[in-house]
Amino acid sequence: MTTEGVKTVSPTDPPAQRSAKRGVLGRVSWGLADQAVTSMINFAVGIYVARELGVHAFGVFSLAWLTYGVVLNVSRGLATDPLMVRFSGVPEAAWRAAAARSSGAALAVGTTLGAVCLLVGLGLGGDVGPAFACLGVALPALLLQDSRRFAFFAAGTGHKAFANDLVQGVALVPAMVVAARVGTVAAFLLAWGAAAAAAAGYGFLQSGVRPRVTEARGWLREQRDLGSRYLVENVSLSGAGQLRAYGLGAIAGVGAVGAVRGAELLQGPFLALLMGLSLVTVAEAARVLRRTPHRLGRFCFLLGGGQAGAALLWGTALLLMPDRVGEFVLGDVWHTASQLILPATLGVAGAGLGSGAAAGLRALAAARRSLRCQLFASACYLGGGLGGAALAGTVGSAWGVASATACGSAVWWLQLRAALREHHRNVSTTAVIPEVRTQ
Repeated sequence: MTTEGVKTVSPTDPPAQRSAKRGVLGRVSWGLADQAVTSMINFAVGIYVARELGVHAFGVFSLAWLTYGVVLNVSRGLATDPLMVRFSGVPEAAWRAAAARSSGAALAVGTTLGAVCLLVGLGLGGDVGPAFACLGVALPALLLQDSRRFAFFAAGTGHKAFANDLVQGVALVPAMVVAARVGTVAAFLLAWGAAAAAAAGYGFLQSGVRPRVTEARGWLREQRDLGSRYLVENVSLSGAGQLRAYGLGAIAGVGAVGAVRGAELLQGPFLALLMGLSLVTVAEAARVLRRTPHRLGRFCFLLGGGQAGAALLWGTALLLMPDRVGEFVLGDVWHTASQLILPATLGVAGAGLGSGAAAGLRALAAARRSLRCQLFASACYLGGGLGGAALAGTVGSAWGVASATACGSAVWWLQLRAALREHHRNVSTTAVIPEVRTQ
């Protein structure tokens, strides 16, 4: 039989490489666009509170925001991170089944921890209590909508995640108008949750995937080898941030928490880039591992180095920004937040550099190594943030965090190097892919 005229396409052929690169760029572009919408939503709420309600109210909002971050990371560790690692680029039937169970787990987490926040808020009273109670009401919708975004990115359909977040942004406009008339932090938290509920409902219309809360326990059981470690890893990061905020508030006052949050808002555009990339980097690293495993280290290096460089460029722009512009954006918060720009920039650059290595470890399903890295980085973050606050107040806390982030980034890269060596040794005897439970 003749095979003349039949051409076999290799992944190393230039047309195949160009097609693969276009696919990566397309998915990354949708990730950045999606995160831009999400960041604008968060930025709009935060800026309004900072400008209109003052430093103290902004500190209350920041405490509720950090609590949301902890709960969000619980949900991602148990529900969506295993989905991204094990069900990126799989057949549609497998993805739909996993997405339904994963979103069910996220909704169960939001309902359970939302009830806890509601009870705590009712018990606290004062200024902080109503904010926590309303956060508890909003959490189920917020976590369900977040799980929709991750499911779409796992399927490689980032344009659907973008459309979903756009719906949330549109729904937030009338909700914010109503909240502005009330003029409290609690009202804005409820508006945020109502918009997320609208977007979560639209996510069902987009995918036809219904969250299966009754199968949440089964999902948690099946994914416990990764989920348990990702849970500890994620919560250690957000928990360290929250403990630092509580400690900073006790040492330097609630206004100091607002100043730190103000500095983070100034980093908003770059943090949008960092978070947008994080939506797709694990899935892309998993694809690189399947197709060209020898390129994973280079992919992670370019990813982390590019993010660190972008952070430094953005920080330089902030340092050159006139005071009148900063006052227009943050109001009275600008005067304290502007003192934290340099250490905050260095801290974000360190986090960006380390995130490249973190994506590689996630793609390798090296949950044990990534857990060790995150626990070390979180301990450094908390120690540096509180130790710096005790020595030099808010500015000292910011410099302590910047130093801790640099140390944590170094550990991430050392662990990725070791994991890559281990993978290369094993690849000749067994096919190591993220779906195989190697840890």
